[in-house]
Amino acid sequence: MTAPAGPDQAAISRRLDELLAAHDPQGDPVEFLGARFDLGLAWVWFPEGLGGLGASRGLQTVVEERLAGAGAPNPAQFNVLGVGMGAHVLMAHGTTEQQHRWLRPMFTSEEIWCQMFSEPGAGSDIAALAARAVRDGDEWVVNGQKVWTTLAHVAKWGMLVARTDPDVPKHQGMSYFIVDMTVPGVEVRPLRQITGEAEFNEVYFTDARVPDLNRIGEVGDGWRVALTTLMNERVAIGGGVGPRGSGPIGEAVRTWGEYRRDDPADRDRLMRLWVATEAARLTNLRAAQMNSRGTPGPEGSTAKLLYAELNKKVYELVIELMGPEGMLYDTYEMVTPDRFTVQPRTKAFLRARANSIEGGTSEIMKNILGERVLDLAGEPRVDKDLPWSKVPRS
Repeated sequence: MTAPAGPDQAAISRRLDELLAAHDPQGDPVEFLGARFDLGLAWVWFPEGLGGLGASRGLQTVVEERLAGAGAPNPAQFNVLGVGMGAHVLMAHGTTEQQHRWLRPMFTSEEIWCQMFSEPGAGSDIAALAARAVRDGDEWVVNGQKVWTTLAHVAKWGMLVARTDPDVPKHQGMSYFIVDMTVPGVEVRPLRQITGEAEFNEVYFTDARVPDLNRIGEVGDGWRVALTTLMNERVAIGGGVGPRGSGPIGEAVRTWGEYRRDDPADRDRLMRLWVATEAARLTNLRAAQMNSRGTPGPEGSTAKLLYAELNKKVYELVIELMGPEGMLYDTYEMVTPDRFTVQPRTKAFLRARANSIEGGTSEIMKNILGERVLDLAGEPRVDKDLPWSKVPRS
């Protein structure tokens, strides 16, 4: 028997009418986002009662475009790691109790989330991580270090992958936990970036205790759960579908008009970047419409790779168009932002350097596309079947 179809676009539009009629999109963001969640407009393909309506995932673009036009708050601005990654992990691998416990305050941004995968000795190769979690009754005791943890300084919850069995191959001995970032034994230290900000952090665990109830998936199944996180992270970074001409390329066009540079070579660069950005935007739109449900595949890596490389090229042009003024920077005073904000052009130029590193380096994205899309031979992995404890480490 064929499953009944979910709500169509007209039904989604009626829900949006109801939301906007009853709640001021420019009022209290927590109140508005809570109402949006309760109407099933958070993630329309999620089940009813969990922020969704059981609709096609492609209809999410209808919601986002309508609410952006109304000036409604964007939860990704406040809690991108939660709504962009954590929600999908909970839906794919969490229990019903975990979903009901975390999804709503995550979407309203009452509880900020962070992600703790990378370590000083395990960046591009996440499976090489060394942070340990040892079971003690109904709890796990965690020791180790994580690095490049975005917004950890304001996070209530953190997605953690830790090694629970060092005597099996590295991909098999990890487990996935949701950690309360406020418990004893969790220390967050800022990492100052080239912009002067400390958006990233180091996180140290010293006998920090995590209830087994906060484990996502089975013991030893952390790699599979982590892949869900990573695939959604790449879409969250590079898979956005904004209006045509918005974002960095819109900034480049405005800069062209402001500085009135009429060099044919610069004009050609601007047009080529505009076309490439529009092609990437339409590709993301098509991928979102085709992926009705489930975890994104290699298309997430495609989107992330294109976004990272285009972003750098666009802001390089922006700085060049500004001439000597592009060399000026207001301040390198260290600040710890509590959200993602629209950045001045010079800061955006510096921040764009991180795009090709965070969420998987551009080199790793190319490896994924080569192996999983083009069916090329994979990189040699001589330690794949060795017990983690037997793998040499620096």
